[in-house]
Amino acid sequence: MAKNKKNKVKRPRAAAPRGFRDYFGAEVLERNRMLGQITDIYQAYGFDPLETPAVETVEALGKFLPDVDRPNEGVFAWQDEDDAWMALRYDLTAPLARVYAQFRNDLPSPYRRYAVGPVWRNEKAGPGRFRQFYQCDADTVGTPTMAADAEICAMLSDTLEAVGIARGDYIVRVNNRKVLNGVMQVAGIFDPSEPSKFEAERGIVLRAIDKLDRLGPQGVRALLGEGRKDDSGDFTGGAGLADEQAEIVMGFMEAKRDSGAATCARLRELVRGSDIGLAGVQELETIAELTDAQGYGADRLVIDPSVVRGLGYYTGPVYEAELTFEILDKKGRKRQFGSVAGGGRYDDLVKRFTGQEVPATGISIGVDRLLAALREKGRLDNSSTGPVVVTVMDRDRMADYQTMVAELRNAGIRAEVYLGNPKNFGNQLKYADARNSPVAVIEGGNEKDAGVVQIKDLALGKVLAAGITSNEEWKSQPAQMEIKRSDLVAEVKKMINRAG
Repeated sequence: MAKNKKNKVKRPRAAAPRGFRDYFGAEVLERNRMLGQITDIYQAYGFDPLETPAVETVEALGKFLPDVDRPNEGVFAWQDEDDAWMALRYDLTAPLARVYAQFRNDLPSPYRRYAVGPVWRNEKAGPGRFRQFYQCDADTVGTPTMAADAEICAMLSDTLEAVGIARGDYIVRVNNRKVLNGVMQVAGIFDPSEPSKFEAERGIVLRAIDKLDRLGPQGVRALLGEGRKDDSGDFTGGAGLADEQAEIVMGFMEAKRDSGAATCARLRELVRGSDIGLAGVQELETIAELTDAQGYGADRLVIDPSVVRGLGYYTGPVYEAELTFEILDKKGRKRQFGSVAGGGRYDDLVKRFTGQEVPATGISIGVDRLLAALREKGRLDNSSTGPVVVTVMDRDRMADYQTMVAELRNAGIRAEVYLGNPKNFGNQLKYADARNSPVAVIEGGNEKDAGVVQIKDLALGKVLAAGITSNEEWKSQPAQMEIKRSDLVAEVKKMINRAG
């Protein structure tokens, strides 16, 4: 007995790694449909697709992730055989910077690209928080004009409406990092001649402002000062600002007014004396003017000083798409759905490679969050139809069944032959149901001799079965019919169309 235990094979655990998950048919199809709608808008705006490797050098990716408590500062990294450090990409923007620097002499300027794909972050996993997720980006590289930023904001609005988020259920919020830097300059924690000075304090301020929706003004005010203790008793250290410094930052967060012009006027007052701050206000005014001229009014786009964005590479305008409709959380409490996309201007990212400033701006849509929002609103098409299933009545006649499948496929109809054990015919129909098949095709020896086949309308059968109480009643329904073998394709098409 002991010997058997010692030699027992230890089998791997059949489970996805922590923070990762599997996606099955309907979910993948939903995502693909939505991505097609998004990229149609991107292409309509003149953006071209770009695919980059999932792996980049750590040097190329840089260090911009906030989760510094994780190994490799939030990325999945390893050392290659030549001692170079490689990592899975954590977003689609850092690879774009590398591509533009590498191929800038061959690319048009400005370069407009969109990209879709998974990204990986070595962050703490939690409910609904995965370490692999999809992003869908669009960026313009090589132009400093605010027209590029205005276009990104307009395109984001069009994209949300194209996938099924109605006007009134979202808002695109716009701010400018230069304005925030101007406010912090006035508050005494930013020196344009020495940007690295007070860097830690500014990082805490940025994170505090980004938590306004969750913590409220009082919680943010505490983080600007000595810090705050949450409901669990955990203490988070603050930026250590003096009261007068904190009040300047709080005034910035409360600067939003009823119109973009009024908000910009208030921001001008707050950054008086800061050249970088005034430049940021001017950029916001230009974006508002350009989007207003295209018909993107306050029902779709607003200037909002509370938008800061988390990543450190933003240098100018930043934007965020927020869904404003309410959902119920796990405790049954009402809350707004929140952000599904964000982006901004990052004029220094390519400079890491070239030594020269290359202006760039772009947006990234969180694909999984947007899918979840559409699911909440009932805007997803869940009616994914499976293939027509040709059943097997005689395994020696597999060639006949494969011929039927080939005819259906050549006519543009999804179809497959049942490849399981054909001994139990009931199991074949159960399989067709599990595949959400609209039609099953049946041809036994008698049908073959008579030149006919049976086609079973499985979609109609499901509808009829809900109200049928007896076998006799079931038999009277037109859910199965005999047709000429030569009419197979035409009759299956009719049956599929009848099911909608």
